[in-house]
Amino acid sequence: MDTVKLGRTGLDVSRLCLGCMTYGAPDQGAHPWSMGETESRPFIRKALDLGINFFDTANVYSLGSSEEIVGKALKDMAKRDDVVIATKVFNRMRPGPNGAGLSRKAIMTEIDHSLRRLGTDYVDLYQIHRFDYDTPIEETLEALHDVVKAGKARYIGASSMSAWRFMKMLKTSEANGWTRFATMQNYVNLLYREEEREMLPLCREEGIGVIPWSPLARGRLTRDWEEGSARAETDDFGKTLYAATADADRKVVEAVAKVAKARGIPRAQVALAWVLQKPGITAPIIGASKMSHLDDAVAALSVKLTAEEIATMEAAYVPHAVVGFK
Repeated sequence: MDTVKLGRTGLDVSRLCLGCMTYGAPDQGAHPWSMGETESRPFIRKALDLGINFFDTANVYSLGSSEEIVGKALKDMAKRDDVVIATKVFNRMRPGPNGAGLSRKAIMTEIDHSLRRLGTDYVDLYQIHRFDYDTPIEETLEALHDVVKAGKARYIGASSMSAWRFMKMLKTSEANGWTRFATMQNYVNLLYREEEREMLPLCREEGIGVIPWSPLARGRLTRDWEEGSARAETDDFGKTLYAATADADRKVVEAVAKVAKARGIPRAQVALAWVLQKPGITAPIIGASKMSHLDDAVAALSVKLTAEEIATMEAAYVPHAVVGFK
């Protein structure tokens, strides 16, 4: 497993990041398809064995139980200094005032809850899960800076938002001498390429590490268009991502199948290889609910697509409305 620097930082991360939304109590939160602790641990073990040192979760995943499962597994299976743990803050964790968002109160409260659930003194990467339209960015950025200075996070990151807002946050941090975002976790795959217009060039220019979520479009790029999955049936958010462009998206999926068939490899390897070859991509966040998902992800690192294959898969793409953030 190759490692790369995370943006402009000195932190070494594996070329793949294991997304841990799959691992959490299915009766907590909004992910009834998630796996409990017993089912989850073999996937974390195998990821470590394959050389993955980068693990991404969030406070909201299964209402905290994902952090608990991941934290306990990593504590049992690896040395803390050998792994890179990322989590997030923003989404609602409890009803009532201050139960969500990026206010100073919310950030200071949620980092402590996340550390307790993860069973660690610090996280390597603390990310804002989305942009908070109701809190001044100065308040959010100073609070994140204080989290870093308190030793509770080594680096901070952002997630899906407008490129201009991200740039504004970067410059505000610089102007005040606050900790700068090191990463952007955004939505990039063959079915959604809108980030190529502004966000990806911005991240390359500013030295921001890019760790895209859903590089396989929630599995849609890995199977026939009509074929479903247990997650697809209950994933309300996922259903909103492709509804308006189904005809064009189907053609992209078919093109991936064509390239994969010609190579004699699974579609997942081809679709992930496309993301890995995009300039500026640091470490795609992969999900794994089957052991073969991890095998395919690692195999994709060795797949070098030709310009012709890339053109074949990109040809049917049409502009999409912005999704993943408002």
